[in-house]
Amino acid sequence: MKNVLLIASEAVPFIKTGGLADVAGSLPKYFDKTKFDVRVMIPKYTCIPWEYREKMVYKTHFYIDLAWRTQYVGVFELEWNGVIFYFIDNEFYFGGNKPYSWIHEDIEKFAFFSKAALSALPVLGFRPDIIHCNDWQTGLIPVYLKERFSQGEFYQGIKSIMTIHNLKFQGIWDLKKVKDITGLPDEYFTSDKLEAYDDANYLKGGIVYADRVTTVSETYAEEIKTPFYGENLDGLMRARANVLSGIVNGIDYDEYNPETDKRIANNYNQITFRKEKWKNKVALQKELGLTEDKGKFMIGLVSRLTDQKGLDLVAYVMDQLCAEDVQFVILGTGEERYENMFRHYDWKYNDRVSANIYYSEDMSHKIYASCDAFLMPSLFEPCGLSQLMSLRYGTVPIVRETGGLKDTVEPYNEYEGKGTGFSFANYNAHEMLSIVNYAKDVYYNHKREWNKIVDRGMKTDFSWNSSARKYEDLYNSL
Repeated sequence: MKNVLLIASEAVPFIKTGGLADVAGSLPKYFDKTKFDVRVMIPKYTCIPWEYREKMVYKTHFYIDLAWRTQYVGVFELEWNGVIFYFIDNEFYFGGNKPYSWIHEDIEKFAFFSKAALSALPVLGFRPDIIHCNDWQTGLIPVYLKERFSQGEFYQGIKSIMTIHNLKFQGIWDLKKVKDITGLPDEYFTSDKLEAYDDANYLKGGIVYADRVTTVSETYAEEIKTPFYGENLDGLMRARANVLSGIVNGIDYDEYNPETDKRIANNYNQITFRKEKWKNKVALQKELGLTEDKGKFMIGLVSRLTDQKGLDLVAYVMDQLCAEDVQFVILGTGEERYENMFRHYDWKYNDRVSANIYYSEDMSHKIYASCDAFLMPSLFEPCGLSQLMSLRYGTVPIVRETGGLKDTVEPYNEYEGKGTGFSFANYNAHEMLSIVNYAKDVYYNHKREWNKIVDRGMKTDFSWNSSARKYEDLYNSL
């Protein structure tokens, strides 16, 4: 039996700001329970809904030193879906109405969390063989493990894995202050360790000290060794290439299931979608005030409205995208210029564009179930989950070939009758537009082919099951 502790700054259903929470909360329940005891540890934020907090059981508390301060550490426990979750409590750090705040506060908060997490292990009576760290918030854990905890007998032989969910976020702050906060000796702040470009970098520390480094798709693992995607750490990624691998995320197939989904107007599956799926489209058209027409080609876009998501390409050809034979449904929030752009086109093409500038889990399910195609023209995309959800709902993804999008969407090939979506290679608005028009042509003029693409997409398996097997292999290799 291998013991694994997965440590992260967020996990569903307790707290979520992004895909990291899905991984930390969903993945653990898919491991083979006879071979792996996988538990999860996150901060006990005061913004976790009360329905979960009231069920947490107090385990213990103690004090640790964080540089020159002494801090309280409480440990709580809750079993959820057969997985044990531990929560590190300290209201000074984890109070407030959201999990993250200003970077200088987060830098201290997650130094505390990293140290508290390691210090809590002996008193929990759970000794992990492997500590699986996620993103910069846990980057100090492999560092502390090698630096101060390795002297203790309890910690000897514990291995660490660092998973990068998005290399853009690294936890960078002033070197002197980080030295003061972490209490790490000077020799840790050199260019081959925690220092990068005169600052301290938490993620870099994790990558340097972890036994294995993973990221969330095979293509992204290759891309981050290059300057364009490497976010100034490409040299380090090349240096650690021998321990770097990519494992694509999954989605929860119980949560995202068109056959049983309570959030959508009409249930269907891979057999019945030809007869049933369109009823969702008509229901959504009615709800959003679009022209009600089951034959109209409907494109969905559910996303943070930022440059990373390729929305500057969309902005460039928006008038052409909103052709008369297309409907376009947008859901999300983000940069003001994109929010306002979509509002403008909603006003200009009221019967065929619907801009929903908010976020709602219910509405996102309706869009996945109702649309014919789903647009994701990302500049970079470590893994991406939306394309996996669209495949599951029989909505054909149109993506740029980058990161996880390239690994999960097989481009349609009309000569071999293969493919689960449409893709374009260069970050270019007209290349994107021509692939959207190609998809539209197949939809209107080759309906049988279109339905076969949908059929193949709905048959793919991107559940957590397949990802969990790969993580099991990784754990075993350590």
